[in-house]
Amino acid sequence: MKPVIRILSAVFAAVATAAAADFNVRDHGAKGDGTALDSPAIQKAIDAAADAGGGTVVFPAGTYLSYSLRLKSNVGLHLGHGAVLKAATPGKHGGAYDLPEPNEWDAYQDFGHSHWKNSLIWGIGLENVSITGPGLIDGGEGLTRRGPGPRRKENAGDTPLTLKDAADASAAVDPEGKGSGEGVDEFEAMNGEGNKAISLKLCRNVTLRDFSVSMGGHFALLATGVDRLFIDNVTVDSNRDGFDIDCCRHVRISNCVVNTANDDAIVLKSSFGLGEARATENVVITGCHVSGFDPGTVLDGTYGRTQEVAPDRDRVTGRIKFGTESNGGFRNITIANCTFERCRGIALETVDGGILEDVTISNVTMREVTSAPIFLRVGARLRGPDGAKPGAIRRIRIDNLTVFNAHHEYSSIIAGIPDGPIEDVSLSNIRIHSAGGGTAEDAKRILPENEKAYPEPSMFGVTPSHGFFIRHANNLRMDNVEMHLLSDDKRPAVIVEDSSDVSLHRVQAKVAEGVPPLVTRNVDGLHVSEFPGAADN
Repeated sequence: MKPVIRILSAVFAAVATAAAADFNVRDHGAKGDGTALDSPAIQKAIDAAADAGGGTVVFPAGTYLSYSLRLKSNVGLHLGHGAVLKAATPGKHGGAYDLPEPNEWDAYQDFGHSHWKNSLIWGIGLENVSITGPGLIDGGEGLTRRGPGPRRKENAGDTPLTLKDAADASAAVDPEGKGSGEGVDEFEAMNGEGNKAISLKLCRNVTLRDFSVSMGGHFALLATGVDRLFIDNVTVDSNRDGFDIDCCRHVRISNCVVNTANDDAIVLKSSFGLGEARATENVVITGCHVSGFDPGTVLDGTYGRTQEVAPDRDRVTGRIKFGTESNGGFRNITIANCTFERCRGIALETVDGGILEDVTISNVTMREVTSAPIFLRVGARLRGPDGAKPGAIRRIRIDNLTVFNAHHEYSSIIAGIPDGPIEDVSLSNIRIHSAGGGTAEDAKRILPENEKAYPEPSMFGVTPSHGFFIRHANNLRMDNVEMHLLSDDKRPAVIVEDSSDVSLHRVQAKVAEGVPPLVTRNVDGLHVSEFPGAADN
């Protein structure tokens, strides 16, 4: 019997060890009543877990009012069923969030990208951390979505072209209308505010899984310089950005729902916030749904449709995007099996000098697209240290894309600049149903270059084509592409300008009577076959 006794003793010891690895926040003084300020007690539980060499800080059912929580290595937070981590409100709950730390590089990106400690949950230089559900992180009124622009505001492109005057510019930076006031530094006005639900900097081995975020501030998640980041089955329903993945490597985002009518849903960036041009690379985004319903209405199941425009005066946002911050570039990225609803489309942008290359996008469906379904843009905003030159986009594959009811003002846009063409793009097995409604006057428009402008489809105004507008592109292949209309449209389907080595094969396009399906200007090496209405060559 002795072997049996030894086995049982080992089992009981393992169970005891596992139990000891859990640190219940209530055991450390948290009330969970939504009234008492629980952040000191929660921090005690986090510190105790770290002091023990690691463990899981457990939130049982209840509402835990909190200011900034500082994560530690080898510690996980687990929000159980019925657990809500609620962001406290400065001025109301008798406290404040941690101050934003100094960052000498904040001239090159907005305030929100430049600071990490002014958050509900933050960690810097950590490894082996996790946040798991199924509970909720509620930013509510506690987290602000505000954030000043970069300190060096005179940089070209800092203000989108769609903003007509200073009042509009202020509204875009400060959509809540809570300006710092005359004579008050707008950066200092952020002291004590929390503007992110979760922020991580220079961390490794991070897992986020199975929880939800409501109203996550400027960012529900800002991850900067994080290696080996895994996000699975997370729902975000917020009034600014969802996931901002900045200068990160080895990232997998799967099975997530992100609703962000006022800003980007899942956005990859490569800013200069770490003081170097570091690429975002080796990323997989799969099985995700992004949308632009009214903030808060995905989590409550009502899917509201009252909001029509975002604070930048363009239509509701959502979407998956690379950029705008793009100093370090992007490479080796796959997006697959994702759905878009009532939001903008896919945007691949490099405007700050980085190289965007080796991207595959496949098996994507979109409905009610509020701007260009596909937007590829090289620009010359060059927000970064002096001496930067325009970057490049190359080796992009987009396959098996279905779009229904795309907004009539914008076709898909592939637009480089004279000193930065887009190269080696393959578009295959694509079907787009545009809303239609373009006029003969729209078809006559000559689009400006706008090299230094903030990159959005609206930077060009209404496109003169309803399917694709292509300019400054080399080695572009289109195969088995259909462009349909839901109403009459007087524009051609495809316009190609100032490009070379363009192949259009097995293309179908609906156009009005007397309107050519294809218009080309200054194209060297055009190959057309099986494109009804366009001459084969």
